[in-house]
Amino acid sequence: MEQFRDYLRLLAQLQMPARLRGKLDPSDLVQMTLLKAHEAEADFRGTTAAERAAWLRQILARTMANALRDHARAKRDIALERSLEDALGASSTRLEAWLVAGGESPSALAQHNEQVLELAAALAQLPEPQRDALVMRYCQGLALGDICQRMERTRPAIASLLRRGLKRLRELMV
Repeated sequence: MEQFRDYLRLLAQLQMPARLRGKLDPSDLVQMTLLKAHEAEADFRGTTAAERAAWLRQILARTMANALRDHARAKRDIALERSLEDALGASSTRLEAWLVAGGESPSALAQHNEQVLELAAALAQLPEPQRDALVMRYCQGLALGDICQRMERTRPAIASLLRRGLKRLRELMV
């Protein structure tokens, strides 16, 4: 399950509410997720990496919902958990769309799943500003102006972060 760590961290970062980014660490949430998955390994009924990724996303959604609930000191909210599962699934879909699968054969799907994990690992190696700009642009689908506002940088600065980040990603994924 260790191969999914960077992928899950990226999804957790994508769905972390801005107001809690300094209070909840996505790495801690992923660690708890992997621990829960390890404890429940016997319950996993899937056979493919895609099924394992979906199972881990569900555990991450529950873990995030619990952390958010604990932070807000509110009752457990099933709607929040469901919305997090949906949001994580949507983020995962956008991430996977970034790497369009080359075919539908089992080997092509397996290769695609490996590329998604490789992309998440490569993103984790980028400097934070480059990673944040790329994630906002390609995973969250934000426009350049919105990224400028969120990162409090100029258009040329964001364009440069995106250009350098994409260049480094290409190098890392060769």
